[in-house]
Formats: sequence, structure tokens, C-alpha cells
Amino acid sequence: MREKIAHMLRREPPLNAVRAFAAAARHQSFTRAAAELHVTHSAVSRQIKSLEAFLGIALFERQVRQVVLTAEGQQFFAEVGPALAQIMTAAHALRSQTPARAVRINVRPTFAVRWLIPRLPAFVERYPGIEPQVITSTVSPEKASDAFDIAVRRGLKGWPPSIQVRPFLEDEVLVVGSAALFAQQPLHDLRSLANHVLLSSRTRKADWDDWKRHVGAPRLKSAGKLQFDHLHFVLQAAVDGLGIALAPTSLVAHDLASGRLVSPLPTLRMGLNRYYYGLSPDASAEAICVAEWFEGMLRASA
Repeated sequence: MREKIAHMLRREPPLNAVRAFAAAARHQSFTRAAAELHVTHSAVSRQIKSLEAFLGIALFERQVRQVVLTAEGQQFFAEVGPALAQIMTAAHALRSQTPARAVRINVRPTFAVRWLIPRLPAFVERYPGIEPQVITSTVSPEKASDAFDIAVRRGLKGWPPSIQVRPFLEDEVLVVGSAALFAQQPLHDLRSLANHVLLSSRTRKADWDDWKRHVGAPRLKSAGKLQFDHLHFVLQAAVDGLGIALAPTSLVAHDLASGRLVSPLPTLRMGLNRYYYGLSPDASAEAICVAEWFEGMLRASA
């Protein structure tokens, strides 16, 4: 077996497939390997099938709800696992000697606080040689006063013609508020809206009227209204129990997961313009890494 593998390795096996195999072997799961590598389950399966075809052996036994390494697969993993770790160690050693390369990411302030910054630690861990510089701006990319390498905005309007624009996150709004507020003043149906203060931002002040029309209740009344300059302040006011807000699902995932916010009417949603990201015409390799990371986040949310 060892001689056969050595012979095959001299023909340069597909390294991406080897990496997928190592992740699947470590987790004993194609699904968890896909999550680690930020690809789909089917992509991992295809990579491993290609490696098995290259080696001419089965590396896994496919069972109903799990995969198990064959004896050959265990031997192969024992040999390639340390090799991949050595490659990673060598790469990190070289990167540590190289100054970080900056990528300027232009986003709106609320997107920075609620989506981008909470996810940056994972990016920095994956790309330690890249320094993400977050530039916040409320103007469209075509009016940006500061240069940027990559930008994120809703919709296709306001992009310079020179920018390569690609679809990013799909989005919708739903009603959110604090659990403590709903414990005192439940919101079981649309009629209960009359007991709550509606929170809104100056930049999205039409959302409540649009949402009411969308759910077929344009004449619904409320106990009052509060408006803030930015959506980030609106969401913080909702966390603090000042009222209820219409929140884009893309920006409250962490709050909903932690229980800081809850959604009492989860099925009454309204679609929003999706996000797009754009690369500058002279995008560096580092900026392309950010774009690839965005693509991984997009696949993970699908």
C-alpha cells in the first residue's frame, strides 16, 4: 500500500482534494469538512471522489448517516495529515516575517458594526497576512471620498462603471424586540402592535409603512414612534426595550442567536434589496481574498 501511494504521489495528486480528504477524515463527516473549508457538501464529496479515482482505492465507507475511513484511508490520513500541518506551519512562519498587506473595505456604519466586524476575527485567523481596514461611509461607492479596494452596498445603484459588482447577501426585515419587553407587553398578532412604540431610522423611515402594506394591514396604529439617525441606534434601542424595530435579518443574526433580540412574528417578513460587493478595477490579490471570503459567507448562508 505504501509503495502504491508513493508512486501515485509522484504524479502530483490534486492538493485541494487532499485538503478536503484531511478535513473529512478529521471530522468523520463531509458536512463538517464543508463548513470548515467554506464550501458545499457536494464539493467535498466531488473532491474526495477525484482523489479516490487518482489513488485507485476507496478512502471512505459511505454509510447511511456517516462516513468511515477504510483501512487504506486511515493509513493515507496518517501520512498526509502531518504533511499538511507542516506545510501550514511553513506558510505561517513566512507570513509572520512579511508585513501585513492592507485591504480597504468600504461599508455603511451599521453593516460594519452588525455584520462585518463580528466576523473579522475568523477572517484574520484564516488570512493572518492581510490587514482589513474598515472604512465606514453613508454615501454610495461612486461618491466615496476615500479610495477603497472592496465595497458592500444594497442594490445596483450608485456604483462606478469601473467597479465589478457581484451579488452578495439576500435580505429581508422582520419585527424584533427584547424578550423583557414582550414579557411585559406580548405581541402575538398584528392587533397587538397598537401597544408598542415603533422604532425607525432616518435612513429607513418608510420601512414600517411598507411593511404594514406588505402584510395587508396598512391602517394599523401604534402606541408611538421614535426615530434615530442610524439603524444601529435603532437596534440598540430595541435591545434596551424602548420599542420594537423592523430589522434586516442580515444584521441581527448574532442578536437573535444570543437572545438579545427575539422575533415575535417570525413569518411576517418583507424582502429587501440584496447586498452586492464590488472590487476596484486594480484589485490586489489580498482584496480578491476578501472577495473569496465573502463568497464563502454567501455559500454558508444559502
